[in-house]
Amino acid sequence: MTPLLTDLRVVEVSAFIAAPLGGMTLAQLGAEVIRIDPLGGNVDYRRWPLNETGESLYWASLNKGKRSVAIAMNRPEGQEIARALITAGGDGHGILLTNLPAKGWLDYDVLRRERADLIMLQLTGNPDGSTAVDYTINCASGFPYATGASEEPVNHVVPVWDVAAGLYMATGLLAAERHRARTGMGQKISLSLADVMLATVSNLGFTAEVEVNGQGRRPLGNDLYGAYGHDFATRDGRRVMVVAISNRHWRALGTATGLAERLAMIGPMMDVDLATEGGRFEGRHAISAVLSPWFAARALDEVREALEGTGVLWGAYQDFEQLVAEDARFSTANPLFQRVDHHGIGPFTTPGTPLGFGAVPRQTLTGAPRLGSATEAVLADILKLPSHEIARLVDQGVVAV
Repeated sequence: MTPLLTDLRVVEVSAFIAAPLGGMTLAQLGAEVIRIDPLGGNVDYRRWPLNETGESLYWASLNKGKRSVAIAMNRPEGQEIARALITAGGDGHGILLTNLPAKGWLDYDVLRRERADLIMLQLTGNPDGSTAVDYTINCASGFPYATGASEEPVNHVVPVWDVAAGLYMATGLLAAERHRARTGMGQKISLSLADVMLATVSNLGFTAEVEVNGQGRRPLGNDLYGAYGHDFATRDGRRVMVVAISNRHWRALGTATGLAERLAMIGPMMDVDLATEGGRFEGRHAISAVLSPWFAARALDEVREALEGTGVLWGAYQDFEQLVAEDARFSTANPLFQRVDHHGIGPFTTPGTPLGFGAVPRQTLTGAPRLGSATEAVLADILKLPSHEIARLVDQGVVAV
């Protein structure tokens, strides 16, 4: 936790990745984020990967630092309690984050009757409100046809549109809260996964390339479009990625490998200007042919010793196990991480916010809450319900503690 947003309270009614990530991003900056779930948990509560006792590592990882309230939201009394939590409080409160259908009791116009300055951000699949998920949005993005080395589409495993949408959600709520602080006005913010994808594809120039140049990006394998970049096998079966974008990087690569003279011969031979990114891209196959034997003759440790500190841009490919076992950045030596004990799972290396604020020290991290662990405290503190009323709600199955 970084206590920058301690006066902010956000109620989250969500499932899966984007909205929970948006809420967690705010929680890691110090906001009080109250996640409301149905009794027994939402549809993502047991999502894979699971530990040996069936606890979701996925859910635990995406809900760190939040408070959990469990309410029977399919019952009118439960909906009334949820609505009261969403609209309660003073300045910095009255903020709702959701990716559920905003209808019925969760409709913005219904909620704002209780609080005129309500801020609500709703994530949908498509701009018209119809359903879509990251994987059905990604297939339409063009990226699967530019990924890999063949004309067949290749899906990546990162739910990138969910991740980007979650960060947009956090940013959007902060912008709306700043606007409300100046004007006193609440508002509904709409965001769709499809628009996140379309904005990103356009912002990176992929659509302009089609409209202006008349063709789209084709798959290049592991080559870097428009500059030099390629992957190489090492003697011990590992692989590394090498990139030379600027002339400084290009000179450093030739010097560190001792191949500067041989690489320089490629320009006149192929009639390309190796002093430009485009020229190095055009000569990439010849460049890689010169470099490949150098990497193949060396183990990864030897490559590291030869390239570290030389100005060469490079990195070793690693699977998840190698990342955990070998990468010094994945450790508590990195201020990003702490060892946190997660309920029902145990301790594992846990990140806070990647942002490092010079004026505010990093705080002790907390894991995801147990489902409903804050129900009693939240109902008492925020709604001022007496203990006997909370007991009645528990007994009647309206809330769970």
